[in-house]
Order: sequence, then C-alpha cells, then structure tokens
Amino acid sequence: MVKHRTGWLRQPTGRTDTAHRDGPDASAALEALLDCVHRFVGHGRRVRTARSADLVRLREAVGALTERCTALLADPERARALHTGQQLWTVVDPGLLDAVLHAGDRALRAGLTDLSLRACDTVLAAKPASRAAWRLRARTLEARGDVAEAIEAHQEYLALVPGDDLGVGARVAELRDRGPALRRIAELLREQAGDAAAPAADTPVEEAWTAGLALHDQGNREEAWPLLAHALARLVEQDRSEARTRAALTDYLGILAAADPELLAESTALVEAVTGYLRAGRTRPMADPELGGTRVIGVSDFRTLVQGRSVCLVADSRQLRRSPTGAEIDSYDLVVRFDSYTIDAPFTGARTDIHVSDHGHTRNWGEPVTVRIVLGRLQHAWQRSIRALVPGAQRYVNDRSLRRPVADRALVGDEAAPATPTPGFAMLRLLDFLDVNPVIDLIGFDVGGTDAHRYEKEWVLAHATKTTDTRISLR
Repeated sequence: MVKHRTGWLRQPTGRTDTAHRDGPDASAALEALLDCVHRFVGHGRRVRTARSADLVRLREAVGALTERCTALLADPERARALHTGQQLWTVVDPGLLDAVLHAGDRALRAGLTDLSLRACDTVLAAKPASRAAWRLRARTLEARGDVAEAIEAHQEYLALVPGDDLGVGARVAELRDRGPALRRIAELLREQAGDAAAPAADTPVEEAWTAGLALHDQGNREEAWPLLAHALARLVEQDRSEARTRAALTDYLGILAAADPELLAESTALVEAVTGYLRAGRTRPMADPELGGTRVIGVSDFRTLVQGRSVCLVADSRQLRRSPTGAEIDSYDLVVRFDSYTIDAPFTGARTDIHVSDHGHTRNWGEPVTVRIVLGRLQHAWQRSIRALVPGAQRYVNDRSLRRPVADRALVGDEAAPATPTPGFAMLRLLDFLDVNPVIDLIGFDVGGTDAHRYEKEWVLAHATKTTDTRISLR
C-alpha cells in the first residue's frame, strides 16, 4: 500500500496582501482545504481496519484526495501560486474540487455528516457558486435533521441552475410540510399513550424504545404501547434525520399491524397520518450509482417482470438431491432460489433468475441474477443491507414495498403468519397474491417441516393443486 506524507497538512499557509478582495480569499481558501484534508486523513487512520463497505469506499476516496493534494503541493509552480494567494486552489486544480466533494459524498453515505459538511464548506469557501457543493450540503443537512438549513441550501442550489431537472423544488415543498405533519403525528402518539406516565426526560429515546419492545415481546402490551408511543413522539419532535424518522415510523406501523384488532381500529387517525407522511417522501424508482446501475423496483415493476411466466421455486434441501431434476428446473421461465443456496447442476439446475434472501444472509450476493429480493422486518437493518449489495451482481433490487410482503397490509397482509416467515414462503405468498403466473411450482421443499414452520406447511398443503414426490404445484 502506498503511504502518503501528510505532515504538510499541519503547516500554516500565511496570508498575503495579494488575496482577492472582491471574491474568495485564496489564502483562507487554501487553509480551509488543508484543514479539511487533514481531518479526512485523521479519520481514515482511526478506522483503518474497518470493513464496512461505506467506510472502505470512504478510505479509498480519502486516499485519492490525499494523493491529488500531495501532487498539487509538490509542484513548485502551482504551489507558489497557492501560497502567495495569486490563485484559488479550485482554479489551479479543478479536479481537486471533485476529489473533495467525492470524499464528502462518501462521508455522508457512511453517516459522517460532520466530515461531509466540512467538505462542502471547504469548496464553498473557494467557489461559492458550486452547484455540487450546495447540493451535497443540502443532502447532508437533511441527514442531520437540520430542515431549515437544508431548505436554504436547496434554494441556493436552485438559484444556480437553469432548470430543476432533479425535482429539488418539490423536495423543498416536502421539507416545508414535514414539520406540521410530524407535529400532528406526535400529537396522535401522545393521545394513544393516554394517561400513562412518559419516560423521564433524561431517558434517551433509544432506551425507552428498547424497553417498550422488550415489554411487547414479553406479551405485556398494556405497558408496552404507551412507552413505545411516548418514545416515538419524542423522536419525531427532535428533528432527527428523515431516514431515521421514517424507519422508526415504519417499524411502529409494522408492530401496530400485528397488534390487537381493537387497538388498530382505535389508531386509524394515527395510521393515516403516518402513512401519509411516508407516502409523501417516496420517489420514483431509479438506478442507484452505488449498486453499479442496478434499478430499484417496487411491486408494480416486479409484477410486470414475472407476468405470464412459469415459475419454479427451488429449496436447497437434501430432498432436492435425491433425483436429477436439474434439467426440469432449468426448463421453467423463471427459477427462484433462496438465502445461501448451492448449485449442483444435475440435481439443482444451473440458472438463478430471482434470488430471495433475508437481509442477514449475504453468502450468494455476489452471484449474478436478474432480480434480488432482500427481505427485512426492521427498515433500518434492511437499508444497511441494501447498501452492502455487490454492484453489478443484479439488474433489479426491491424497494421497501417488497421487504415484508406477507405482513404488509397493502400486499398479503396475513396476520396469522409467522412474524418472520422463511424467504421461500414470503416469495410464494407474494406470487400467489399477484396471481399473474400460469405455473407456480415448488421443488425440493420438505412439507414435513418443523414446528416453527408448521403454519407455512399447512398453508402450502391447503393451497396445492397437485403434489408429487418432487414437486408441489400451486397453479
């Protein structure tokens, strides 16, 4: 690994009288740059052994930034222009601006908003009209929950562009509506909590939420619901990041959906307020650059992809290897596999068109497939897993509307099913619900199952149209 000298980052860069008076101060801008790079390098040293995908990418961006900055200051002519204040660093090396913003973007994706803001401010100190810097600053401020400042940054960006191709104006309108919507949700949550005492003011929201979940899992719902409602009300009032707020509200709806029908009926106004808030923030499916061009799809796109095609769901079981059914499996239009599957072509077939996996099963995420469906009960854990997918290993990946098809009331909505069904059962129920496939067959599934999967076994047998030693047909 190449090591870069970074001692120069701490050297003062004395100001001179030749600095620009009508624009950015070149010497001050250089000082801000050196301080910024020094902070990025310092953070990189602290997380040198981290294996998180986002931190690895951040380290790579910091390495590129350091290398570029080192090369700039090692060039006598260009360094002289910088240190004497004759030129701004963004003019001397425009590519360095891109390197700073790239590192800032990586920092934001890694959740390091302080570093990301430092990168934005460094660029804006030298180039106040940088559209990319204002855009990154707005995104970073949104991640921090600083809605008012995020709106200002978005407006600075809009003032610099000829047209709003990115829909920033609509985003500003959403942010302005966010405050009243969240205040209404907090009000309804406190109404749901009733007269129950709220957690102590100095109790962290996360601690109160965890305590409420523990009571809920123990079956003590009378104490759990007020505690969860109070904790969530405090969270939405604290101007947390939108991603965190949305994840918490989504998880709360999931818990509420599995609750007693009477409680759900009493929570109609709250459910409508929360779903309205979540729906307002949705954006159309688009390719995510972090996923190597993978397109994010929802329910309607998935329906279109599978419509009219024969489907075979293959379980990676001992039963599958009792007879050579590989050719039969590969004859279907779509072959679906699950979690940590293995390929032994004569018995399992060779193709995998759709891979359905719980968010914690990452073994086969590097195998190329057309569609990868990642399931997850909790949205924040599911989101982290999506970011860990291998770029280019899938053409399509699901959005959050497909992460819990069995529990989601907009899809299957089976309240009697296990809280965390197996991926095979989740995909089977989704295909059965969509009802667009002429053939849906299961191969390798052991309908004997275990007590934990008894409900799934009984549902499959009750809905099977034909059963043989190797295949169960639902269509």
